[in-house]
Amino acid sequence: MSLSAPPFFDPEAASRVFRVPYEDRAREARVWAVAHGIRPGAEDRARTALLLVDVQNTFCLPEHELFVAGRSGRGAMEDSGRLAGFLYRNLPRVTQVVVTLDTHTAVQIFHPVFWVDEAGGHPPPHTILSLEDIEAGRWRVNPAVVAAVAPHPGFDVDGWARHYARRLHEGGKYPLVVWPYHSMVGGIGHALVSVVEEAVFFHSIARQSPTRVEVKGQNPLTEHYSVLRPEVLEDPEGEHVGALNAALVDHLLSFDAVVVAGQAKSHCVAWTVEDLLAEIQARDPRRAERLYLLDDCSSSVVVPGVADFTDPAEVAYARFAEAGMHRVLSTTPMEEWPGPLGRP
Repeated sequence: MSLSAPPFFDPEAASRVFRVPYEDRAREARVWAVAHGIRPGAEDRARTALLLVDVQNTFCLPEHELFVAGRSGRGAMEDSGRLAGFLYRNLPRVTQVVVTLDTHTAVQIFHPVFWVDEAGGHPPPHTILSLEDIEAGRWRVNPAVVAAVAPHPGFDVDGWARHYARRLHEGGKYPLVVWPYHSMVGGIGHALVSVVEEAVFFHSIARQSPTRVEVKGQNPLTEHYSVLRPEVLEDPEGEHVGALNAALVDHLLSFDAVVVAGQAKSHCVAWTVEDLLAEIQARDPRRAERLYLLDDCSSSVVVPGVADFTDPAEVAYARFAEAGMHRVLSTTPMEEWPGPLGRP
């Protein structure tokens, strides 16, 4: 049976940043657990993970850099309120929360300062850097940052940039996009959106289950949409510059069920699920039925007049469902979901 949400929870708080009163919430969580007979997560016979992808201010609040508006214009903000409510109602059934944090510094391959044109100007946010533009030298790596971003002395950063753009072009996933500075480590945009942070903290105390935090996106030479791997893994000579996060894959697949939500549905969520599906299919395709996608707790990138990724996200989610995953709503009791979570 689903629980009610604690009295302090206000879904409208998803629209703002606030300080979580940790000591108060910890005390209330202990009382809540006793009142509702909530046992420690370590005692769960059927173990469920809640994977929250990049539920951060930078993506979830309209005044921040990369707000995921969806077609409604309020997408990620409303998703956060629903997501927090879902976690409160299902405290006894969520064994552990796993959160990912998109984490950047200023000088990275998808930020303006990394690139210059012939006049030394930087590309404005949302500029698409085509393979042709990079190979023709219309955009080139800023020489002032080369030494700082090279992984070792003598590394050919300009050669890497051409190789990187070529690999993206061949992969047919996304072109190289210059994004606004976002998810800057240590900044307010990097933090979990407050209403979700509060719910995750409350869960960790009530279930006596530490939240697992996965940081991604720190490599200056590659984008990192999926938490499981960077966009390009090897340099032109075949040397590894990144790797699959096998430890996280193993951890997630150790659960009886994994529920996935976060931002953006069309980008970091979809590609995290895509990579996890690839690992599942390589190991045991039947494990796909263990994954649940919270359809109403993720939104797609929509920039009016510029781009709308809603339809590609729908295509991806349909493919995931065809592979055996379950598309569910946060408002439906978990015991009514299909698959292993709905079984008595």
